[in-house]
Amino acid sequence: MSALPCVDAPTTDDLDALRSRLLACRRCALPEGVTPIASAARRPRAMLVGQAPGKTERGGGVPFAGPAGRTLFRWLARAGLDEATAREWIYISAITRCYPGPHLSGRGDRVPAPHERERCGDWLAGELRLLRPPLLIPVGRLAIDRFLEARQLHELVGREHFVEHEGGRSVVVPLPHPSGASSWVHVPANRALLDRALELLRDRLALPPVARSPDALSRNVS
Repeated sequence: MSALPCVDAPTTDDLDALRSRLLACRRCALPEGVTPIASAARRPRAMLVGQAPGKTERGGGVPFAGPAGRTLFRWLARAGLDEATAREWIYISAITRCYPGPHLSGRGDRVPAPHERERCGDWLAGELRLLRPPLLIPVGRLAIDRFLEARQLHELVGREHFVEHEGGRSVVVPLPHPSGASSWVHVPANRALLDRALELLRDRLALPPVARSPDALSRNVS
C-alpha cells in the first residue's frame, strides 16, 4: 500500500468562500438558534463525512465538538493524528449540517429524514467537486451508505474501497459511528476491525507508526 497521490488542492479563498456560504445557509425551517457546522480545514488531505451535528453543535461552528467528537479524535490519535492536525488535514463534512434534534426515544439524536438529506445534499456534492478528495472517511451508517453498497458494518469497516462520486475517484476507509449510543465497537471482533481501519488511515496519510501498549485498544474505545 502506498500513500495517496497529490491532487490540485482548493485555494484558501475557495475554502473561505465555501465556508461563508455554508454558514449563511438557512434553507430549512429549523428552530431558532440552530445553524450549520463548517470545516475550518485549510490544507485538506482527506475528507471525513459524518451524519449530522449533535446537540453540542446545535449553534453551528466546529463539527464533532461534543462527546462523539472526543471519541473520534481519540481514534484518529491512534492513527497518528492529534486533533489540531486532524482538523487541519481533514475536511469535515456531513450528510446534513444542522442539529436534527433529539431522538424520540430520548437516547441519542434523531436521524435526519430523507427530505432533509436531499435538501442538504448539494452542499456535500459541491464539496466533493471542489476538494476531489483522494481519501474519503465516511463515519457512521448514514454516511457509509452515501458512498458504499448496503452491507453489514463488519463487511465494510477495516477494508479499503474505491468509489466514483461527483468529484472523481476516492479511496474510502469507513469508520463506525463514535456515538456512545452505538454498541458496535464494544464487540471484540469489531474493535479489531476498527483498529485495522485506523492502520489503513495511517498508511494512506503516510503517518509514522504510533507506539501503543497491548491493552491500548480496549482502553481507548468508548
